[in-house]
Amino acid sequence: MTKKIFTAALLLTAIAVHAQSDTLRGSSLDEVVVTANKFPQKQSTTGKVITVITKDQIEKSSGRTVPQLLNDVAGITINGALSNLGTNPTVYMRGAQAGRTLILVDGVPISDPSFIQNDFDLNLLSLNNIERIEIARGAQSTLYGSDAVAGVINVITVNKDVNKLFNVQALASGGNFGTYRGNVKLYGKAGKLTYQTGYAKLSSKGFSAAYDSTGKAKFDNDGYNGDVANASVQYQFTPELSVRTFGRYSKYKTDVDYGSFADDKDFTNTNSVLMGGGSFHYDKKGVSVSGLYQYTENKRGYLDDSTDVSPSAFSNFAKDDYFAKSQFAEIFTNIQLAKNVSLLNGADYRYSSMNNQYSSPGYSAVFTDTSVSQSSAYASLFIRDNSSKLNVELGGRLNVHSQYGSNRTFTFNPSYTINKNYRVFGSIATGFKAPTLYQLFGGFVGNKELKPETSKTYEFGFQQTHNLFSTRITYFHRKIENGIDFDNALTYQYFNFLQQSANGIEIEERAEPIKNLVIVANYTYLKSTEMTQSRLNTKDTTYSYLLRRPQHSINLTGGYTYKDLFVSVTGKYVGKRFDAVYGVEDVLLGSYFILGAYAEYKFKQHFKFFVNAENVTNNKFFEVRGFNAIPAMVNGGVVFNW
Repeated sequence: MTKKIFTAALLLTAIAVHAQSDTLRGSSLDEVVVTANKFPQKQSTTGKVITVITKDQIEKSSGRTVPQLLNDVAGITINGALSNLGTNPTVYMRGAQAGRTLILVDGVPISDPSFIQNDFDLNLLSLNNIERIEIARGAQSTLYGSDAVAGVINVITVNKDVNKLFNVQALASGGNFGTYRGNVKLYGKAGKLTYQTGYAKLSSKGFSAAYDSTGKAKFDNDGYNGDVANASVQYQFTPELSVRTFGRYSKYKTDVDYGSFADDKDFTNTNSVLMGGGSFHYDKKGVSVSGLYQYTENKRGYLDDSTDVSPSAFSNFAKDDYFAKSQFAEIFTNIQLAKNVSLLNGADYRYSSMNNQYSSPGYSAVFTDTSVSQSSAYASLFIRDNSSKLNVELGGRLNVHSQYGSNRTFTFNPSYTINKNYRVFGSIATGFKAPTLYQLFGGFVGNKELKPETSKTYEFGFQQTHNLFSTRITYFHRKIENGIDFDNALTYQYFNFLQQSANGIEIEERAEPIKNLVIVANYTYLKSTEMTQSRLNTKDTTYSYLLRRPQHSINLTGGYTYKDLFVSVTGKYVGKRFDAVYGVEDVLLGSYFILGAYAEYKFKQHFKFFVNAENVTNNKFFEVRGFNAIPAMVNGGVVFNW
């Protein structure tokens, strides 16, 4: 099977390279992005590997979720994206562990300090309130700090090119398993004032999260009910100076089961996040200054109040509540030093705290309010030659942490455009992952002596762009030292392990063989090893650590437009991968292939009707051992724009 996958990937690459045409296409290649270096620039002027999920792609994904959309990007596995709604989606980018991909909303880092890995629950984002998503793969810690070991995902909500006073977009849809989606967004511009507000609803009766291996236990369905609201106002004081303020609130409640193969009929999880803040931007005569501040509160609670007691449960009642808050402030400037030289420099401050209360009959525990803070200063120099063919970024960051002290990162990122059709790029970049509050102070498992996890990533790539076909091929090698992990064999504490490495190849292709037919495909290969205490014995050894991450994965989408009708078919292949089971050897999860389909029809000027289908062949597969993945699911609805 492996040889067949490699052969297919190489054939796809050969076809695209020798064809006289385009793939991240000329227009896409030169699309303006902001995530690469914090200021607007064309993709062709940066050597970073950037993928953009455009507004058009998002609009043609009605009926899907943010995790499902990200799960189709090269180099990314979102474990839980294809499970029951409410499953916490874990982001694995380029094989890195959870918490090594930084999530941004409008350029601001978001996380949940009460999570063990400090990651963010993507269920709290609604696809209907997003304008575009920019994904930068590879170490980005020089510009974005901790957690950007494997890359960053920047979710952008700000509407572009708003001219009318009043605009409205509304969506309503329904599907099997009692699934309902609703959304309304109002936005507009009045003189110097631009506003935007939105509300989204997603609910479902769901199916059982846990898998009934006997087929006779009659596990109950696990429902989901979520709400997302957001608002922002921007005022253009002068042509050079704008100020923006924003607020967001998301909340969901979902039924959960006791564990793998184990049902629970009265176990719920409630999760919410409140974010608010403001920013300013000043730009005049080759000098721009940006500043921003955000305050975030996370609340998360589990309640097991049941007469239906799982055989492995300690009692019929348990309450587990978490509260976290964080603050982020940043100011940075971009200065045009000369015709072909610019300097980006800035500083940021991060503060996070959390507490936890657990109670059940006969036992209770408290994680008292504990906090850490980080301060950083960074700078990057951008140089290009007179022909604009050679572009180089050279940058560094100093990070000072309240618990472990200081560490440094650097980035060297050149790219060269050979001609209008071909370019090469590469980078050497370091990253770091700060230990989280739970890893430092978590009762018996915390370790106050933890050092930051550090990494170095080497990357090299080639891109060709013609009229009908285009291709990007990227190779990366990442080496992690002082990696943070949990010792479940000897000390039962978090510790810094010796070394971890990951190698990978990403092949991305886009083709338009005939007018109005677009085919997009990507293939990801991963190979990773770790030098630490094995999950299988108490001796140091070298072993593969890719739990729930496949060595091979392929995504393929073909879309055709005919007048007001658009239809697409998607295919997803995920190779075999391991899952951990406490006390025994890792379990091999089988490979799977699933099909999806989408169709939309634009009626008149203001209406669009759509239908979306996932796993249309009802293939049975598992993302996580002992938990169900989605069966055949269909939903359809209408979108109104004015």
